This record gives sequence, structure tokens and C-alpha cells, in this order.
Amino acid sequence: MRKSPWILLIFVLIGGLLGGVLGEILRVMAPQGTIQAIFASNFTPGINPPLTIDLVLLKFTLGFILKINLLSLLGMFLGIYLYKNV
Repeated sequence: MRKSPWILLIFVLIGGLLGGVLGEILRVMAPQGTIQAIFASNFTPGINPPLTIDLVLLKFTLGFILKINLLSLLGMFLGIYLYKNV
């Protein structure tokens, strides 16, 4: 049976979201130390400040920021693993 790439995208997004939520919970709940420094530190690529195009009649603003931590990456890899083996 052929698997859809859309299903892979859903698995990766759900894994990343769950990992990100766990990372935020760990950031709040874990005591200051090595575990919090490793798992709760974020890498934030994106467009900051947002790009704004003003055409007098219309004004477009485009921007995004991804907040990625180690647990969100692990969640994405787990989503890929589950996709391949399920």
C-alpha cells in the first residue's frame, strides 16, 4: 500500500507539536540546571521583524518564527519513524 506524503507531514507536525509542548512543560517544571538547559533551550529561525509591503491601498505583512527545541526535533523524528513502521 502506498503512503501519502500528506500523512507524513501530519505525523511530523503532530510529533513536533507534542515535543514542543513537552519542552515548554519541562522548561516550567524542571529545576534550573543541566536538564533544563539541554531540553528547554529554543532555536528560533524566522522573519523577525516581519516584512511589510505598503502599497497605499493595501498593506501586506509577512512574518513567521519557528520555535524549535530538542524535544520537538525528537518528536518529529518519532513521527517519521511511526510513519515508516505503521
